[in-house]
Amino acid sequence: MKRLSGQQIRETWLDFFKERGHSVLPGAKLVPINDPTLLWINSGVAALKQYFDGSKIPSNRRITNVQKCIRTNDIENVGFTTRHHTFFEMLGNFSIGDYFREEVISWAYDILTNEKYFALPKEKLYFTYLPTDLETLKFWKKIGVSEDHLIPLEGNFWQIGEGPCGPNTEVFFDRGDAYDPKKLGIELLRQDLDNDRYLEIWGIVFSQYNAVDGVARADYQELPSKNIDTGAGLERIASVLQETESNFETDLFYPIIEAIGKMTKYSYQENKMAYRVIADHIRTCTFALSDGASFSNEGRGYVLRRLLRRAMRFGRKIDINEPFMYKLVDSVTGIYQDFYPYINNTKIEVQRKIEAEEKRFLKTLMSGEQLLRKYIEDQPEQINGETAFKLYDTYGFPLELTREIALENNLSVDESGFKVLLEDQRVRARSARGGMQSMGRQSKDLLKEVSASTFVYDQLEIEATVTALFIEGQKVEEISSIGQVMFNQTVFYAESGGQVSDVGLIENKDFKALVSLMSKAPIGQHLHEVEIEYGELRVGDKVTLKVDENKRHLTMRNHSATHLLQAALNKVLGADIAQAGSFVGPDYLRFDFNYDGKIKDADLQEIELIVNEMIAQARPRSVHILPIKEARKLGAKSLFDEKYEDIVRVVDFKGISMEFCGGTHVENTEDIGIFLIASEHSVASGIRRIEAYTSLGAYQEVLRRASILRNSASLLKAGAISEINETLKQRLSDNAKLQNEIKTLKDKEASALSKSLRESFVVFNGIRLLIAQIPGAKREELVRLIDNLKTKYEDGVVVLLGEGATFDIVASCGKEAVNDGIFAGDLVKGLASYLGGSGGGRKDFANGGGKIVKSIRDIEIFVKGLILNE
Repeated sequence: MKRLSGQQIRETWLDFFKERGHSVLPGAKLVPINDPTLLWINSGVAALKQYFDGSKIPSNRRITNVQKCIRTNDIENVGFTTRHHTFFEMLGNFSIGDYFREEVISWAYDILTNEKYFALPKEKLYFTYLPTDLETLKFWKKIGVSEDHLIPLEGNFWQIGEGPCGPNTEVFFDRGDAYDPKKLGIELLRQDLDNDRYLEIWGIVFSQYNAVDGVARADYQELPSKNIDTGAGLERIASVLQETESNFETDLFYPIIEAIGKMTKYSYQENKMAYRVIADHIRTCTFALSDGASFSNEGRGYVLRRLLRRAMRFGRKIDINEPFMYKLVDSVTGIYQDFYPYINNTKIEVQRKIEAEEKRFLKTLMSGEQLLRKYIEDQPEQINGETAFKLYDTYGFPLELTREIALENNLSVDESGFKVLLEDQRVRARSARGGMQSMGRQSKDLLKEVSASTFVYDQLEIEATVTALFIEGQKVEEISSIGQVMFNQTVFYAESGGQVSDVGLIENKDFKALVSLMSKAPIGQHLHEVEIEYGELRVGDKVTLKVDENKRHLTMRNHSATHLLQAALNKVLGADIAQAGSFVGPDYLRFDFNYDGKIKDADLQEIELIVNEMIAQARPRSVHILPIKEARKLGAKSLFDEKYEDIVRVVDFKGISMEFCGGTHVENTEDIGIFLIASEHSVASGIRRIEAYTSLGAYQEVLRRASILRNSASLLKAGAISEINETLKQRLSDNAKLQNEIKTLKDKEASALSKSLRESFVVFNGIRLLIAQIPGAKREELVRLIDNLKTKYEDGVVVLLGEGATFDIVASCGKEAVNDGIFAGDLVKGLASYLGGSGGGRKDFANGGGKIVKSIRDIEIFVKGLILNE
C-alpha cells in the first residue's frame, strides 16, 4: 500500500480519471442552490442531479469530482462508531449516458490495486453485488477477482424515491482479525452484519432503471440514458492507506484532536468519544458556515445549532466549560486550506459566528435550568416526559442534565415518556426526508428534443411557430387540454434568478390557451405549461403569444429596484455587501444580503432615499452581451455561487448599477415610480432581508400605513395624525411617573415593615436569625424586604414566608453563616418540602414555595432544626 496524505489521495483520484477523458468539476457548496428537495449536498451525485434526471445535458458526459457532503440522519452514531461522520468528502466518477459496467469496474480495480495509484493488496479486497446482476459478477471475474472474494447481497440496489435507480456493487477492505473479535470472518459480509473488519471504501451504482411508485422493481423501465454514479469515501481510504485505527487518526482529523488535547487535562486515549464528536462537528460547522449556512431554529440552521450544542456538551465531559469550538476553526482550515483555499477567507467570520452561538447556548443552559427549577417547585414527585422533551428540543437541554437536577431535588424523570416523544420526532424527520430526496423522472423525449428556442426581450406580443408538443414529458403531435409547448421563439420569461415566470395567452383564430408557468427543457428550450380553453394545438401551427402585461411590468419594476437597492446598500453599508438571495414578483420584492447586526433606522432611511433619488434621476437602461472576462473588467456585479456561461448578459443602469442578469427590466429608472421599504430583519446569522414595494404596491403600502396612523390617533385621542408623536410622548411620560410613584410607595412600605422586623432578630446558635410570615406578600416583596434587612445584620440568616393557599418562601444567608455551613438552598429545600412544596438555590440566596399552612412557631422549630442539622 502507498501511504498517501488526504491531499495526495484527492490528486491521485482526479488525475486518474482526467487521464481517462473525464472533466474535473469543482465540488459544489454544501448549501444546495435552487434545489428545495435537499437540506444539504449529501453525496457526489447530489450536485449533478440535473444530469442524472435528464433535465440538463453536460458538455462532457464523463465527470469526476471531490464533493464535500453533510449527512445528519445518524448524528447519535457519530463518536460511538469509528465510521460515521456528519461531514465527509466523496470521491466520484460519473458517466452520463457514456461508459457503463465494464469500463467502470476495470478502472476501479486499476486505481485500487495498481502500484502507480493506491496499491492496495488484492487479497484484502472484497466485492458485493446484487445476486441477479450477473453482468457485474462477470466483469469482476474477468479482471481477475476470485470467486471467494465476490459476495452476493440482496441489498445491493440503489433507489431513493422515484427516478433513476439500479443495482450497485461495493468494495470492502479487510482490516484483519484484530477488528473481528468473534472471528466470524467472511460471514460478516455474507450476512451483512455491522462490523469494523470489512470497511466499505467504494460504491458503484449502475443507474439503468426508472423507479415509479406503485410499480414492482422487476417491471421498472430501462432509462433512455444509462448512467454511472460512484462514491468513494476519502476519510475511509485515508484510514486504510495511513494504517490508522480509525478515520479519526488520519491527517484529516488528528490535528483537530491534538488541538482539543491542549484545552483539557483529559487525554484522547481515555476519552475518545468526546474528542471524536467535537472533531467531527467542528469540521461540519466550519465548512457549512463557510458555504453560506447559518445557525437558526429551523432547517439546516437548526441542524448546525444541534451539532454545535452536542459538541459543547461533550466538551463539558472533558471539563471544557467555556466557549472553545471557535478556537478549533484554525485547526480545520490548517488541514483543508490547500484544497479549499476559500475557507481561509471566511475563517474570521466563521469563528465569530461559532463563538456567538456558543455564548448563546451557555445562556440557553441557564434559561433551561431556571425553567426546570420553576417546574420543580410545582411538581414534587416527577418531571414528566413532555417537560423533559421540551427542555431537550426547545432549549437544547441534555436529558442527563435534567436527570441530575431532578436527583438533587429527590425527583425522578419520566424517561420512557421522553423517549416516546423523541422517537415521534425522528419518525417525522425521516418522513420529511423521504419526501424530499427523489430526483425528477427522466423524460426520454425531452432529452432527445433539439429544436431551437429563443427568448425575445422587451416585447410583450409575438408571432411564433409550434416546434414540439408534450404531455407529461411524452412527445405528441397534438394537444387539446393540458400539456407543454415549445415554440421557435417566445416572449414568456421562464422562472429563474429569483424572478417569477410570466403568464399570459396563446391564441389564433381557432385556438386559445392560458400559459400558467414557464420552465426550461434539458438543453435550454423554453417550455410553456398550457391549459387549452378551446381548439387544438399541432406542431407547425402559427400562434400569437401574449404576455400578461400588467404582471410583467410590475415584476420588471421590482426587479430593476433590486439592482438599485444593491447599489444603495453598497453606498451606505459598504462595498462588501453582496446578494445572498432574492425574490421578484409583481406584488413585492425581497432582497437578502450579508450583514452582521441590525441596520440602523437612519441607514435604512438613507438607503430608501438613495433608491428613490436613482429613480428620479431617470437613468436609462442598456444591455451588453459580451464575454464574461470583459464583463468582469467593466466592474459588473455577479452572484458568487452562480455558474455563468462564457457569454453573459449585463444590465446597466447608467452610472449607478451594472450586474450580470438574464431577467427583464424597465427601460428607464423613472419607470419604477417609487420605492418603499416595508421591513428589514434577520433571516439567519449574518444574513439580513429587506422586503420592499414599488409602483402600485408602494401606493397600497402607503394607504395601509395611513390607516394604521388614523387608528392610532383615535386610540390616543390625538386631534390629528400630526399630533400622534407628542401625544404618545406625553402618555409615556405620565405612565413613567405613575410607575415611579408605585415603586416609591412599595419601597416605603417595605422600609417601614423592615424597621419593625429588625427588632425581631434573635441570636440562635451564635448567629442572628429572623423567621417571619408576611401576610399577602409575594416573592418580589419578600426579596425587597430581605434586601432592606441585610443593612441591619449583613451576616445574619433571614427566612421569610408569604401567606395563602400557596405561598412563596425566600431565604438569605450572610457570609458568616455560609462559613459556618448554613446554606440558604438547604434551608429552603428542607422547609419547602416540610410545607408540601419545593425549592432550592445558592448558598447565599434561595427561593421556593409551600402549600401546607403551619404555625409560625412550628416553622421556627423546623428551621432551627435544619440549622442544627437535626
